[in-house]
Amino acid sequence: MPRDPLSLPARLCLLAWDPARPGAADTARVHHLVRAGALVELVRRGLLRDDDGVATPADLDSETGDPVLDGLLELVRESLPHGWRPWVALHARVTFDAVREQLVAEGCLRAEKKRVLGVFPSVEYALARRDTAQALDGRVREVLAGQAPAGEVPERDAAVAVLAAAAELGCAGGPGGAGEQGTVNGPGAARGPGGAVDAGARRRDRIAELAGRAAPAPALRGVLDEVCGAVSDETAHTKAPTGG
Repeated sequence: MPRDPLSLPARLCLLAWDPARPGAADTARVHHLVRAGALVELVRRGLLRDDDGVATPADLDSETGDPVLDGLLELVRESLPHGWRPWVALHARVTFDAVREQLVAEGCLRAEKKRVLGVFPSVEYALARRDTAQALDGRVREVLAGQAPAGEVPERDAAVAVLAAAAELGCAGGPGGAGEQGTVNGPGAARGPGGAVDAGARRRDRIAELAGRAAPAPALRGVLDEVCGAVSDETAHTKAPTGG
């Protein structure tokens, strides 16, 4: 996967970008996914901690130097205490918009000014670096396919893959994804006739292994589990059939 300057939320936003439908990324599901990535990134950097299920700033002064992460950190500091799942959704559009502008600044996306009905100014965003997006997509597929033991996967790559699976992105969709299990802590491998482990169970086990790699500390694992559950819930809500 590309290294710096792309943060975890930036990678997730780029992964969700469909060049055939640029506006498809601007949805609650992707907003929640990007916010979840930002929360995990802040915990990984030691700037947010879990205090009995509540997202809590480690101190009042530290910053990352990343305006997206620092903006979220400031929001958490100035808001009433909330658990991790509420924070995945609370003002998530703000984080998504900030990440999208960051990707424009990095040259990964291109902002194109338009006029709606020839009168009202608008901005459309298009993928500018297809190679970067394709590299991210390919790497997530490799990680989830188990081409290397989970212990050899870089922690951030593992986190990207687990979160992408929770949102059932195209690169991470498939049987047994986090959308089916609700959290990254899926059940043990189910066996079919003859004792063969089915594909869905293998995938759930792989996601659980990657979650352990992405969050080796129990506190971080709990946070990852919570935010993935929130993303999975939104994904299931998005895909649920509507009555008519």
